[in-house]
Amino acid sequence: MTNQRTIVITGASDGIGAVAARELAGPGVDLLIVGRSAEKTKAVAGETGATALLADYAKLDDVRRLADEIRERVGSIDVLLNNAGGTFDPKQRTPDGHEPNFQINHLGGFLLTNLLRDRLAADGGALVVNTSSIGNLAGKVDLDDLDFERRRAAQMRCYGTSKLENILFTRGIADRWADDGIVSAAVHPGPVATSFGRDSFFVGLWYRTPLKKIGLITPEKGAEPLIALANRGADSALNGVYFNRHKANGPQNRQAHDQKLVDGLWDRSERLVGLG
Repeated sequence: MTNQRTIVITGASDGIGAVAARELAGPGVDLLIVGRSAEKTKAVAGETGATALLADYAKLDDVRRLADEIRERVGSIDVLLNNAGGTFDPKQRTPDGHEPNFQINHLGGFLLTNLLRDRLAADGGALVVNTSSIGNLAGKVDLDDLDFERRRAAQMRCYGTSKLENILFTRGIADRWADDGIVSAAVHPGPVATSFGRDSFFVGLWYRTPLKKIGLITPEKGAEPLIALANRGADSALNGVYFNRHKANGPQNRQAHDQKLVDGLWDRSERLVGLG
């Protein structure tokens, strides 16, 4: 029996994911970090002693390969921080044909987490943290138009919808996997001055200019709630909770409490990624 914890962090090549990796690394932690940039991810791994893994969530086959690589390396996972994502131009479809905010911010993490379920349950339980956003208030989930093929694909509406889907996914895990000891929480880290908007012209404009200093917090500050949750581990009091930084039950879209959407999004996501 070992006291070593296994922690997996996606979106860990920079920003709050990299900060969380640095803070959570240590002799008692088997740390696996995932990023899109080989150079950046390997640099963070070099600082932390982590295993560096690469995946582009715009390609679901990359996520499937990533899950296989994680499964080959570890028999159990104590904490999974689903932090990969950003805001993207909805006019640009992914290679899989999906609206990019929907795929990269929701479907990718949904697929990875499901493929790792047995590893999360292996030692009697684990914590899954999904990085969401207060932007969920601007979202609207339509189960018959998840890819915004019929609705106007306004960028912030698409982004906000994907962040709302992170909360619905969190509650889906809480409903379905509690008997496995798997606990899930969602968190808004705050308005962080990072490169998350690099793929969006309008959001990127804000983040690439001096405007980013107005009302934004540092990645170090933004990572604090993720680190705090990871250190709490599979505490059942966290299950299904959305945090606004450290405060439970932050501002949420009314749809975030709609059980039909929790169940419907899960079922449709399973079909879209080939699990159902």
